[in-house]
Amino acid sequence: MSISLSATTANVILNGFFEDNSFVSGVEASGADAEVFKALAAAPDASVFPHLARWYKHIASKGDAIASLKAAETPAAAAAADDDEQEDEDDIDLFGSDEEEDAEAERIKAERLAAYQAKKAAKGPGPAAKSMITFEIKPWEADTDLDELEKLVKGIEMDGLVWGLRGQKIPIAYGVCKLQINATVEDAKVSTEDLTDQIMEFEDYVQSVDIAAFMKL
Repeated sequence: MSISLSATTANVILNGFFEDNSFVSGVEASGADAEVFKALAAAPDASVFPHLARWYKHIASKGDAIASLKAAETPAAAAAADDDEQEDEDDIDLFGSDEEEDAEAERIKAERLAAYQAKKAAKGPGPAAKSMITFEIKPWEADTDLDELEKLVKGIEMDGLVWGLRGQKIPIAYGVCKLQINATVEDAKVSTEDLTDQIMEFEDYVQSVDIAAFMKL
């Protein structure tokens, strides 16, 4: 039986495989790695397939030596070193081939994929992505009450929004100070644009709002 996979599907499977494995088979690069490397049409996008890209870069660094990589030796093959060499049927071709695949290889492939999926499911969702934003709020007049403005701004409540403990008054010119205040937000819950719009609603106090700094946590 032969299996044909699209490039995207193959990359997804390989990226998951190399999350927990350094090489296709064994503890060092082998002929199996060379075969998979040759089967890839191009270098994978590291932002989408980071684990596959790491492996690809390592194999690519070997240059012309890729062609000379030896087949990985399994314990069974080592025990039969004095016998005639034969193809290791435990190696898995993740891309499939035009030749009939061994039933045992199919079983191992399915078991590995199932184990990987179970492991991913057990990990559950990771921590929420957060960012720290520094707002600079410019008032209309020099006599604008920045303490009151800070109270108004910190009165804005959103799920996933935490204001910094204390704002800072930073001189601009002609006695005018702007209010600088930090906020920590959960990226999936708080829109920076929505938050800025809510601050601008204090129109009696606020002339403009700028984002002085934005840092992923």
